[in-house]
Amino acid sequence: MLRTPALLLCAALALAGCTSAPLAIETPASTPRMPQQALAPVILVSIDGFRNDYLDRNQTPNLAAMVAGGARAEYMRPSYPSITFPNHYTLVTGLRPDHHAIVHNMMSDDALGDFRVADANSTQDARWWAGTPLWVSVERSGRVSASWAWPGSHASIEGVRPEYRHDYDDGITPAERVGEVRQWLAEPGARRPRLVTLYFEAVDKAGHDHGPDSPQYADAVRSVDAALGLLFAGMRADGTHADTDIVIVSDHGMATVTPDHVIATEDMVPPAIARVVAYGQSIGIEPLPGKAAEAEKTLLGTHPQYDCWRKQDLPARWHYGSNPRIPAIVCQMREGWDAIPRQQLLKRDKTAERGSHGYDPALPSMRAVFVAGGPSFRHDVVLAPFDNVDVYPLLARLLAIPAEANDGDITPLLPALATAPAAVSATRP
Repeated sequence: MLRTPALLLCAALALAGCTSAPLAIETPASTPRMPQQALAPVILVSIDGFRNDYLDRNQTPNLAAMVAGGARAEYMRPSYPSITFPNHYTLVTGLRPDHHAIVHNMMSDDALGDFRVADANSTQDARWWAGTPLWVSVERSGRVSASWAWPGSHASIEGVRPEYRHDYDDGITPAERVGEVRQWLAEPGARRPRLVTLYFEAVDKAGHDHGPDSPQYADAVRSVDAALGLLFAGMRADGTHADTDIVIVSDHGMATVTPDHVIATEDMVPPAIARVVAYGQSIGIEPLPGKAAEAEKTLLGTHPQYDCWRKQDLPARWHYGSNPRIPAIVCQMREGWDAIPRQQLLKRDKTAERGSHGYDPALPSMRAVFVAGGPSFRHDVVLAPFDNVDVYPLLARLLAIPAEANDGDITPLLPALATAPAAVSATRP
C-alpha cells in the first residue's frame, strides 16, 4: 500500500560545514540552487550487513554514545529479499522491492537483459531503477545532494545524479570515506549538501568471508565505528554536531553458514528444465519454454533445505511477487543454508565457516540497525520494531521535502522526534 504525506512540517535547522571540495557532478542547469542558511545537512549512513545485536556487544563505543544521545530501534525489519541492493533502494524510496523493481541483486529483464551488482553497465542503467530516490527530490528542490556509493546513486535516475558522488571503490577505507564526506560538508552556502548518503561494505564482506561471530567481523565493526567516531569528533570540533541530523542504518543482518550447509542449484532443478536467475538464499527460477509443469513438480513445496512457491503464492507478509522481474518460481533457503551454482561450489573452501543473509526478514539474524541523533531527535529513546520502508517518510520530513508515494508510515518513528508533526501519512492507493 502506497502512502503520501497529508502535511509536511519541519523546523528549520542551522547550517553546518567542515573542510574542502572534490569532483562535482552537475545536475541540470534548469534547477537553480537555493540559499541554505537555515538548512543543515541530513546524513544517512549504511553499515551493510551490520546485525542488530552487535549494538549490544560493546564493540561500538561511538555508536553507543550516539544511542545514548539519540534514538535507536529495538530492531528494524528489512524488506524481502533481505539482500543489499533491494534494501538500500527501499531505504531511499520508501518502496518495497516489488514496487521499485530492484527485486534482487541478480535479475533478468526481457528488454534490458541481466542485472548484476558487480556489473557497472547494468547498475548504471537508469531503466532498472523505478521510484524516486531522496537525492533526486533534493536536487529538484534546488538543494545539493552527495553520495558515497549508495546503491543507485551512480545511475542517472529521472535524469538526475547527486551533485557530489563517489562511485563504489572497496580500496578506500572507512576513515578515508568520512574524510571525503567532511570535504563535501565544507562547501559554502548553496554548495553545501542538504543530503549526504554514505555506504560502508566492510562489515558485510567480513561476514560473508568469515561469519558473523568471527574476529574478522568484529574487527570490521570496530573499523567502521572508529570512522564514525572521526565524523562525530570533527563535527564536535567545528560545532556542527548540534545542528545536523544523522541516521545510521543497516540493510540486513547476517547468519552463520557452515561448510556442509551449501547445495548446488543444479541439484534443486536440472538446467534442462529451468534457468536459475538468482541464487544464494532467495532463489529465482524461470522454467524453460514448455517446462513449467515439470519445474513446478520438481520444486514446489517443502524440501529439507528450502521451500518453493509460485511467485503469486509467496507469503503475503513478504509483500513480494507481483513485479514482472521476479521469476515464476521463488525458493527460500532455510536459515544457514546457501544454494549456488556447482561451479562455484567446487571452488568454495570446504573447511571455512562463512556468513550469509537473504533469509526470511522475520528471523532475528536478519534484523537491521536503526540509530538516529541530532536536533530533531529525543535522547535515550528505544523504538518498537518497524519496517525499513518507514525510514523514508522520516527522512523526507527531516529534509523538508514532499515525500513521493511510498509504502512507509512515519507513525512508528514519531516517539523519537523532538517535535511531533501535526499530521502523519495518509493512505494512497
